[in-house]
Amino acid sequence: MSRQYTAPAAFTDKPYQHIPMVPVESNQVRAIGYDTATQTLACTFTRSPGHIYHYPNVSPELHADFMASDSKGLFFGTHVKTLPFDKFPAPNVEHLPADDTEGGAL
Repeated sequence: MSRQYTAPAAFTDKPYQHIPMVPVESNQVRAIGYDTATQTLACTFTRSPGHIYHYPNVSPELHADFMASDSKGLFFGTHVKTLPFDKFPAPNVEHLPADDTEGGAL
């Protein structure tokens, strides 16, 4: 019996809005963020190269419940996964130049 995989979602053409995220303890979800002004939930996942998913129209209560859940992966699969989303490519991470001070302190 073979498993069927769905094709990855395409990236959105919408402009990216930065939403600060906090790392979470999970085998599936790497970090979660929330913008109260737009009621947008942001997530990144452990098995992705850092793509960011924005879920619009998420209530503050759903976000709070997600953050408080014992299993982020189970909560995501039950309450968030089926919601509409926008997928953004992983942001480019800019690295600071090498530090030449003793001990590497800035």
